[in-house]
Amino acid sequence: TITLDTESMDDRILNAAKDMEILMVDDSSTARSQVKETLSQLGITIHESRDGREGLDKLKAWADAGEDVPRKLLMLITDAEMPEMDGYRLTREIREDPRLKDLFIVLHTSLSGSFNKAMVQKVGCDDFLSKFQPKQ
Repeated sequence: TITLDTESMDDRILNAAKDMEILMVDDSSTARSQVKETLSQLGITIHESRDGREGLDKLKAWADAGEDVPRKLLMLITDAEMPEMDGYRLTREIREDPRLKDLFIVLHTSLSGSFNKAMVQKVGCDDFLSKFQPKQ
């Protein structure tokens, strides 16, 4: 069980996180459940997709229904390597859709050794998060 020390967190952050939503795209049910378990402690709602295609379809469905997706979601957290559509292609597709292009995207991967901030920005993501580090 992952337990966050919310007592030592800034109240402004805790209050701001309540009722926020994110989309978690990862083919690993373990990774999805770890993110869900961690962020739900902050009052964040987590929508899940198992691969980039499913995630993109969900984002486009929200946009087609008239939702302002970059306002609806605090962020999208995506794995890099997935079947059907990987996180790089998902990011590219999001950046090419005017309704989605401003979405904050975090690359969530275990490939930390080969990544740095410049690489993350090169693929169009806003930030990088190593897998299995819930306190980050």
